[in-house]
Amino acid sequence: MVDTPARTALRAGPLSLFFEQGELRGIRLGEREVINRIYVAVRDRNWDTAPAVLSNLSREAGDSHFRVSFDVSCRMREIDFSWKGLITGDADGTIVFSMDGQAHTTFLRNRVGFCVLHPDSCAGAPCVLTHTSGGGAGHGAEERAAFPRFVSPHQPFLDLAGMSHEVAPGTWASLSFTGDVFETEDQRNWTDSSFKTYCTPIALPFPAEITAGTVVRQSVTLRITGPGVAGGPAAWVAAQAAGGPARVSVEADTEGRPVPLPGIGLGVASHGGALSATETARLAAMKLDHLRGELDLSAPDWEAALRRASAEAAALSASLLVALHLSEAAEAELAALAASLRRAPCTVGLWFVFKRGESCTADKWVALARAALGPLVPGARFASGTNAYFTELNRGTPPGPVADCLVYSANPQIHAVDDLTVMENLSAQAATVTSALRISGGRPVAVSPVTLKARFNAVATGPIPTVPPGELPPQVDPRQMSLQAAAWTVGSMASLARAGAAIVTYYETTGWRGVMETEKGPPVPEKFPALPGCVFPVYHPLADIGEMRGGMVLPCAVTPSGAAAAIIVEANGKRRALVANLSQEEIAVTVAGGHGPRRARIRLLDETSVGQACRAPETWRAHRGEERELRDGALEIRLLPYAVARIDWEEE
Repeated sequence: MVDTPARTALRAGPLSLFFEQGELRGIRLGEREVINRIYVAVRDRNWDTAPAVLSNLSREAGDSHFRVSFDVSCRMREIDFSWKGLITGDADGTIVFSMDGQAHTTFLRNRVGFCVLHPDSCAGAPCVLTHTSGGGAGHGAEERAAFPRFVSPHQPFLDLAGMSHEVAPGTWASLSFTGDVFETEDQRNWTDSSFKTYCTPIALPFPAEITAGTVVRQSVTLRITGPGVAGGPAAWVAAQAAGGPARVSVEADTEGRPVPLPGIGLGVASHGGALSATETARLAAMKLDHLRGELDLSAPDWEAALRRASAEAAALSASLLVALHLSEAAEAELAALAASLRRAPCTVGLWFVFKRGESCTADKWVALARAALGPLVPGARFASGTNAYFTELNRGTPPGPVADCLVYSANPQIHAVDDLTVMENLSAQAATVTSALRISGGRPVAVSPVTLKARFNAVATGPIPTVPPGELPPQVDPRQMSLQAAAWTVGSMASLARAGAAIVTYYETTGWRGVMETEKGPPVPEKFPALPGCVFPVYHPLADIGEMRGGMVLPCAVTPSGAAAAIIVEANGKRRALVANLSQEEIAVTVAGGHGPRRARIRLLDETSVGQACRAPETWRAHRGEERELRDGALEIRLLPYAVARIDWEEE
């Protein structure tokens, strides 16, 4: 788990917010989130962010106003940049955040300055843009616009000195910027649940050199205007979240409709080791839909990789999905693969076709693969898309009819890595599927793979730094073995399934990027202290859903949004729900299971049971759970931080 910085609750008249590690988060007007974050980013030529170290922090806060000042040092490899921050909040709902920075070394940067995150609840909301005149030295004409509903492939708003959006009927949040020209991108492209307004237009050349001694001064001002806002009326104060556990309601959504449960699978372990008998048995018990294997046809050992993936898929009774990575010698590589399949046939359900050097697969490569491989593997489908993120698919040429489905990958940590952001970003996964289905013209959409961290840097403009001895590779997140990963995965399955994804691949089979540790144990146990041979908590919700393979996902509503996640599946006359606490606080949950059942069985995966669940998964899973009586068709439960409840309703 990533350490959570200390938070300080503040108020600026009608606005409630938090100060955390040199930034503002969760700026709300009552229960409505106005701005998700305001922060300063110092990013190198590969978009890596220099960590911010605070000092000289001073805070003065009253019931409706505050003043916070602090110093920040940002050091990373060749970067040495410091800045002074001052944030004030007034009783009329005005917040001013200014930074005064200086470079102490010369380095290449892609960005230095403010970023403002608007919550994805702004999608479709009207806004007014104030454009610059003279490169940010004044204000130009105003333009009426709206935040995009579907994920925008390119920046929806450019050349900004300010912008306003409607928070509630007649109530507006207005932002103004100084020190640079700003623009807005749709971060849902990278499954971030936000629209980001940032400094320095992306159209300008980057990376750009910032020389030692360079001064950077910027500010962001937020104002709330509307009937009755001034003075912080009691209604807004009363709506502020009170202490104690939140109450979450999960119940049938009569306006929705059931959708098929996606085919859910895993990836072949990237560490290259073979599965043991115990690992094979535990993975087979998950009832996986598929296993994804990587096949780089320019690598010398590609035939061995194919045979390994084929054998493991067969052992797990799972369909084999193969990600084909082609080079400029694609025709010769495909011919060699075809010859190998003639010598030793294997069953492949789906080929993902990727071309090295292309962010999104051109139709001709899919056509080549189909012509070479189609006759040898009858019934196999061919997918076009990207091995990177939805943004590449969204910005690419719309795929032609040659592809049977579209594919892209997802992870929640492209722009930030803290626990809160990881959980907040779940809702954007659904937005990418909805937009991908528009691009696909009704063809199935595969999200493959879904990982906690990026598998590679898709936007690097320079060499990737070597991992120092004893440190974790950038693809590895210690939270992989945590309850948080299990809760996050429930939220991911719920988001992707309800949006209509047909195929979803999660993580890998074994190792520190998988659902269980190898019997040998992790290579760097000091940084990734997993028990050799144990399963990770995430194993269990995936297995719980695997037992409902082929079922239908029922519509459900979770209120308030973001506190919990839930997925309800019906299969073979049985109904099962997974409900996950997405927070670090205990919450109370009311789960309505319909009018028919009178009893339910509940099994909790939480901090009290996780030890047994991971060390002896077979024994733990053999217990059906505690039987509970429903009251008026509802079940009352309490969930500890990041707990996952499995609920099985029992019909009369």
